[in-house]
Amino acid sequence: MTRTATFVVRHRWWVIGFWLIALVAGVGAASAVPDRLTYDFSLPGQEGYETSAKLGEAYGITGEQSFVPVYAAADGVRGHRAEIAEVDAALAQLPGVQVVGYAETGDERFLSDDGRAAFSLLFTPTAEGFEDPLAGQVEQTLARAAQEVGLETSLTGYQQLSLDSADDTEGPSVLAETLIGAFGALIVLLFVFASFLALVPLLIAAVAILSTFLVVLGLTEVTDVSFVVQFLVALIGLGVAIDYSLLVVSRWREERAHGAGNDEAVVTAVRTAGHAVLASGVTVAISLVALIVVPVPMLRSMGFGGMLIPLMSTLVVLTLLPALLSLAGPRVDWPRIRKESRASRAWTAWGRGVVRFRWVAAAVGAAVLGLAVAPVFGLQFGITSSGSLSDSGPAYETLSDLRDGGVGSGVLSPITVAVASPADVPATVAAASAVAGVRVVAPLDPSPSGLTGVVVVPDQETVDNTSVALTDDVRDAVSALPGYEGLAGAGPIVQDYQRAVYDRFPLVLTLIALVTFVLLMRTFRSVLLPLKAVVLNLVSVAAVFGLATFFWQEGHGSEAVFGVSETGAMEFWLPVLIFAFLFGLSMDYEVFLLARMREEYDRTGSTRAAVEQGMGRTGRLITSAALILFFSFAALASAPDTEIKVLATSLGVGILVDATLVRSLLVPALVSLFGKYNWWLPAWLARPLRVEPSPLRPEVPAASPAGDEGERQRVEVVG
Repeated sequence: MTRTATFVVRHRWWVIGFWLIALVAGVGAASAVPDRLTYDFSLPGQEGYETSAKLGEAYGITGEQSFVPVYAAADGVRGHRAEIAEVDAALAQLPGVQVVGYAETGDERFLSDDGRAAFSLLFTPTAEGFEDPLAGQVEQTLARAAQEVGLETSLTGYQQLSLDSADDTEGPSVLAETLIGAFGALIVLLFVFASFLALVPLLIAAVAILSTFLVVLGLTEVTDVSFVVQFLVALIGLGVAIDYSLLVVSRWREERAHGAGNDEAVVTAVRTAGHAVLASGVTVAISLVALIVVPVPMLRSMGFGGMLIPLMSTLVVLTLLPALLSLAGPRVDWPRIRKESRASRAWTAWGRGVVRFRWVAAAVGAAVLGLAVAPVFGLQFGITSSGSLSDSGPAYETLSDLRDGGVGSGVLSPITVAVASPADVPATVAAASAVAGVRVVAPLDPSPSGLTGVVVVPDQETVDNTSVALTDDVRDAVSALPGYEGLAGAGPIVQDYQRAVYDRFPLVLTLIALVTFVLLMRTFRSVLLPLKAVVLNLVSVAAVFGLATFFWQEGHGSEAVFGVSETGAMEFWLPVLIFAFLFGLSMDYEVFLLARMREEYDRTGSTRAAVEQGMGRTGRLITSAALILFFSFAALASAPDTEIKVLATSLGVGILVDATLVRSLLVPALVSLFGKYNWWLPAWLARPLRVEPSPLRPEVPAASPAGDEGERQRVEVVG
């Protein structure tokens, strides 16, 4: 780190010039990247996806209907089958559309209990994005054809419910969200620095974000990159780059306040705080390995794109930031209202109090975390239920009318059985119809290849761990019959994700924890500190999932705060994404705090002094950094999509919980309790890690002068 800082200071104009070019190129890349991103939700090798691919080849559809047309007549619809057939035929003329319902089958289970409404299922080709390009044509065709035959019509479906919600709440653009987060960060930075120096981390963040977009643009040339990456780069990149800058700039000011020359202070800041930044950035990148090794293209691309955020932020902070501080740091640090010559009195007193009442602090922290973790055992994976997508609008009213008529929400998530030959269809229909929880079964017209889709409509949505049990029941009933090719639909897709992601996730989690443990063992020169850090991080993430389960899945507060009722399940891709980012981002604060505690212990030989001085020097920075990230996630939570709200609030609350309850209470309490064992690293472990060993040694009494060199030498000899 010293060599890096020295090189940057000596060649600061070249470094600044390089990043200026990257900044300009990044502006162009940021506008080009969105058009290069993909909406790939494929799951190669999984039954649901492979069956959807077969149906796609045979019919041009995936087996997941996109629309549910509903027909109504004051005198009942039984006498209007011919009129409904005319409308369905008009819809079937649209490219790639398949329709099945009362008109095609005559089955009265496609009718409401009072017979005043009928529904059809309309299957369309796979859309490239969230919006189906046929949506407008379907609505126009339905309205025109229904008017000709004199029927009342309406339309519902997951996409229509989502659009109703988006119409109710128009969220800001990615750029607007980023600017909102940046404004919140600026307020915090002005409080921390009380000078024009507050603008420097924002400049660093701008360079880091645009440079990351430049690399992402290059990444799109060699692999698919998910559309979600643009949100992650803009908002998480903003928070991470500012947090890293905050740590280095604060240490530079501290060294300057102690009388060091400007370039000397820059080198020292990079050697100490910069080392923590490097460890933090690598830790965040390692946590995203969880996404790269999962055999799901969308999550894998998020992992590749997400890894670039901490790595590029670290690179910019360790090169451009010291160059700028060396060039103009003292001139920008004006007016110097806040001084850094001594640790924060408030945070030092807090650390002293935690040390004094460490047993109480540890018990309170553990109890609160335990309460937060408790709901996690009810966590459901799947897709967002219809109830949380919208509570008003035409699609919502249509679905409500169907429910009032005795038709459950299962019309939104049918299961499609792929059968090899029309001759095998009757047996499949009979077997599926006998399954409890199935409302109606109807075959599509045979495809030109002979493959035939048999549509199974459940009573209720198959969207989470519990409700997808019906999918297994249908599979058990039909899989042994001749011609069975597989199941497609929402339920099978949920099961695909469970198998592809969560069946192997414990192994991935173990590998990430081990790699992180080894990295932190080298950073802290300790066995116990990294072990505690990994365990606390896992518990902290579990607490966030518990809170998300309580708030979003069970709906305790989501309606009051966001106007969204309980989701019933967490979108299948959210838990692994939340874990990957939250595990790494939370570890940032652990590294910032423990790295300073280790430094203070090496200087004083006292665990108590290490805790007090470590809290005094980093408490304000960690809290400020957490607030900056929180503002970024709060801006992201303003998006209209429920899934993005869940992601943003989980990350935001997780950061606050980690920075307050865990890092400000549990960590200092546990370090105080462990005493001299915190700092132990035997020689046989230190050698392969290429660091100095740290043998056990007696504690220096807290009253000893912190800077007494003779006392320090005496402790080292005794140790």
